[in-house]
Amino acid sequence: MLGPDTVEQLRAEFMANPAYRMAQNAVTRVSVDDVAIDREIVNAADHTASQKLDDWSVTDQAQSGRCWLFAGLNLLRSGLIKKLNIKDFEFSQNYTMFWDKLERANYFLEAIIATAGRDSDERTVAHLLETVADDGGQWDMFAAIIRKHGLVPKAFMPETQSSSNTRRMNEVLRAVLRQGALRLRELALVDTEGARIAKAEVLKVVHRVLSIHLGSPPERFLWQWTDKDNEFHRDGVLTPAEFASSYVELPLDEYVCLVNDPRPSSPMGRTFTVEFLGNVVEAPPVLYLNVDVELMKELAMGLLESGQAVWFGCDVGHMMSNEYGLWDAKLFDLPALYDASFELTKADRLISHESAMTHAMLFTGVDVVDDAPRRWRVENSWGSKKGQDGFYTMNDSWFDEYLFEVAVPRSKLTPELHAALDADPIVLPAWDPMGSLAR
Repeated sequence: MLGPDTVEQLRAEFMANPAYRMAQNAVTRVSVDDVAIDREIVNAADHTASQKLDDWSVTDQAQSGRCWLFAGLNLLRSGLIKKLNIKDFEFSQNYTMFWDKLERANYFLEAIIATAGRDSDERTVAHLLETVADDGGQWDMFAAIIRKHGLVPKAFMPETQSSSNTRRMNEVLRAVLRQGALRLRELALVDTEGARIAKAEVLKVVHRVLSIHLGSPPERFLWQWTDKDNEFHRDGVLTPAEFASSYVELPLDEYVCLVNDPRPSSPMGRTFTVEFLGNVVEAPPVLYLNVDVELMKELAMGLLESGQAVWFGCDVGHMMSNEYGLWDAKLFDLPALYDASFELTKADRLISHESAMTHAMLFTGVDVVDDAPRRWRVENSWGSKKGQDGFYTMNDSWFDEYLFEVAVPRSKLTPELHAALDADPIVLPAWDPMGSLAR
């Protein structure tokens, strides 16, 4: 029992230990990260890499959860920069977000109709209502948006106040969609056709809200550019679909997400999906193939060495320093600071909700020694004021513990893994941490 005697004993033991008092004096004055950071790891942090692809400036998702879109578009722009012989380029992140928000509203409302027979406090329904209109997403969701709606250069649908700071717009969208969801749940029980008619009215309002906050997506635009040799080019008037078809050479439909989920309930070599995780209703489901982390490293390293950047998802906030632009599995010596053990494995962290996929970024380099990666170069989307002008170094130890997925071409997989892709996936519940990047 936590009574007065116990509290007094805890206090006395704390005050009797000079190391605890010293830690208290330090951490009450400055950030715990500044106290606990391991100087040996920082001093050994060399931001060079034997293979480096990037020669462009970083992007900035600002106050939004669009990392998955930014990472995907950054992957595509690397090829376009080479193709057009230009110094830098950005696709419109606002354009892709507009269509993701509208498609996801439709996806959500369809899920609400499908679950209308369940109680509103049933866990799946509660999860749907809780996470509606979030900014996050997954690789397959990114591919689905590009496949259906194409792309435009940033100049033709630039950022707005709401695309760079989505909080208020999302609050409005949630209010509209939750109000609509309650109405649809009632209708769907007695009149499915009436529910679909009501859904169309809700989507009309969602489209209006998005257009007010983000602007109207262009239907076509005149595309022209000047290359690094000061030569002018004009391709004419294009639709977003035509632009994507002409200027995106990466075969998005050939890519698959490999994940490393070491939980005992997640068998290796099997595919997974997450219930109600998606944005475009008619698109294939989000699919993961569970593999050993060493295979993920091998394939990512091979792609980088062939000149191809790599999209990945991770738990970004653990053992990270924005100041030094560095991740390492033991960057902060918490056991020494707190005189306590921190022994959770990667599987334990997933099971206990200590870890989940929270951020997507891009590998643009790797440092290889004796045919093995020792650190990875990362393009983030937090602007140039963090990290090393927006780029970070990930020591290989961090990859093991906090990196969960990479997108790779199917052609890189073994025949056994190819066959695994054709098997029916294990369906994880909507709230599983493997779906957390979309939240």
